[in-house]
Amino acid sequence: MELANQIENIINDCVRNSNNKTKYREPLIGFAAAQDPLFLQLKEIIGDYYLQPVDLLPGAKTVVAFFLPFSKSIVMANRGSQVAREWALAYVETNNLISETCGKLKSELNVLGITTASEKATHNFNEEDLTAPWSHKSTAYIAGLGTFGLHRMLITTAGCAGRFGSIIISAEIPPTDRPEGEYCRYKADQKCASCVRNCPTGALQVDGLDKFKCYKQLLEMDQQFSDLGLCDACGKCAVGPCALGE
Repeated sequence: MELANQIENIINDCVRNSNNKTKYREPLIGFAAAQDPLFLQLKEIIGDYYLQPVDLLPGAKTVVAFFLPFSKSIVMANRGSQVAREWALAYVETNNLISETCGKLKSELNVLGITTASEKATHNFNEEDLTAPWSHKSTAYIAGLGTFGLHRMLITTAGCAGRFGSIIISAEIPPTDRPEGEYCRYKADQKCASCVRNCPTGALQVDGLDKFKCYKQLLEMDQQFSDLGLCDACGKCAVGPCALGE
């Protein structure tokens, strides 16, 4: 079986066989060359602390990115005035599922003599300045899964309501083509800014994002849903017209 198909099957099986209460739509999977110049551009833009694929895995050849889109019912639940418990649970469960999926990929690929490396699904950032050495969303962009929206999230053909994961491997897989157009309605024709209107704190504006004000809201949600585990999730900017890719 072609390696790309085998990886896709592993990811799909992990989602299909999950015991999560959270329901998902079909995962999206893309591939990027580990030496893609966009990784270096990220380092130049973000800072010297930002890691390259070869920093995480010497001999890296390909970066696999995947998106686990939430079901429509979860999106609809979070369109209410308050952050929905369904959304908070989906955040926690999906972070765990991403870790499990990367673990399954590692064990299956190791049998084939392929080495791997991955970063945590989230919470790999500096809480003082909110900087991170690796971005699953940016990696997914390089791997052709979508384009960035006004809300600073990646919009895919399945929307933006879901979670991203990535894993670096020592085998070569042809890269996925990146989209040519914009998936964000605001960037395409300035006819939508629902994410800005939906932001409960005003942290998101057309001309920028106050990430510290945003993070304060996330920490408040963590306290509200403390029984679920680490749950700094809000998602109000992710439930507009671009949520489901419709």
